[in-house]
Amino acid sequence: MKLNGKFQNYSTRTAELANGLRVIHLPFPSQISYCGIAVNTGSRDEYDDEQGMAHFVEHLLFKGTKKRRAHHIISRMENVGGELNAYTTKEETFIYSAFLGEYFERAMELLSDVVFNSEFPEKQIDKEREVILDEINSYIDSPAELIFDDFENLIFQNHDLGHYILGTPELLEEYDAERINEFYRRQYQPKNMVLFSFGKLPFSKVLRLSEKYFNIGGGDNGISLKERHKPQLVAPQHVVDEKGTAQTHVLMGTRALSMFDDNRFALSLMNNILGSGVINSRLNNSLREKNGLVYQVESIFSSYTDTGLLAVYFACDKKNVERCVKLTEKEFERMRDTALTPAQLATAKRQYKGQLGIASEYNETVALRMAKSFLHHGKYSTLDELFERVDKVTAEDIQAAANETLASDSFFKLSYK
Repeated sequence: MKLNGKFQNYSTRTAELANGLRVIHLPFPSQISYCGIAVNTGSRDEYDDEQGMAHFVEHLLFKGTKKRRAHHIISRMENVGGELNAYTTKEETFIYSAFLGEYFERAMELLSDVVFNSEFPEKQIDKEREVILDEINSYIDSPAELIFDDFENLIFQNHDLGHYILGTPELLEEYDAERINEFYRRQYQPKNMVLFSFGKLPFSKVLRLSEKYFNIGGGDNGISLKERHKPQLVAPQHVVDEKGTAQTHVLMGTRALSMFDDNRFALSLMNNILGSGVINSRLNNSLREKNGLVYQVESIFSSYTDTGLLAVYFACDKKNVERCVKLTEKEFERMRDTALTPAQLATAKRQYKGQLGIASEYNETVALRMAKSFLHHGKYSTLDELFERVDKVTAEDIQAAANETLASDSFFKLSYK
């Protein structure tokens, strides 16, 4: 599997251990190495009475194992200048470390310990509960962040994808060691994980260390993973939430394509043209540059394993909300009704490929993207392969994606004011 750019002479290697845990490694002559575990578990893998549990467990993994206390876990890598990180999404949990390559085995042993041998002392549970409650309160104080969580809860209502990653204060107060262990044993099984590594160590040694530290248990502990079900379609809603904010915050969006849909590249290009974080996007040009109505406007395309989300966010003065909505809908109409010219299509592709390329210059980003790709797709798509997919997109493909997703009558809308 060849990688282009600075990785062009290096190939990913993969294996599967006897317990079902899959391994992927990218050998690269960097002084800094990365290794970690990607768990196919996020907030959508919680039952309704477990909301916030995936994130809670992620925090608690660093709070004690059968042979280490919390400060020993943190110090193990920090004492050699390394870092230990973790985060939770709707569908994944990542636990990983960055370190000088000579400490590869130290990192592997520690990661194995926290992933497979964690214990959840009640004292640490109580401490971490308070930390997460503070995290929830900080979100409540940040409407530009909170609105995204509330919007997903609206568009995926009555479904696990609508769960708040942080959970709710009421449910967090109920969790004890027994409940946490129940979730941990169910979801943290080797067959539900990927071990990923990036660095100068040869694959033969990575595999030997993987066998030594991660080939644990029989792979299937007899506990069934929580099954995922595609969310049912629900009628679009427009909701206004009186938050007393200085500005009105607006999110408007609809269901979109999953990460397995071949048309996602056309939708990604369309999203980039519309407003995906670039100054010359159509929405930014219309709402900010031409009319001075907003400081920030962006469009977001998030894809999950069985669905997706396309949305537009902006914040503006209360008196300008309707005008901003109309200008946004005008750009939707333009995307639906008018195909890109050859020159516009070529520019859009150059811009999007440039963004993909720049993102791939960061080794940590490459390691985490490789882990997610291998977790869900069973392979890692190289930058050259992604470029090929982008190059195949036509103006007609983009217009078709626009007509499928940008119909105003299919849009949900959430406003804070």
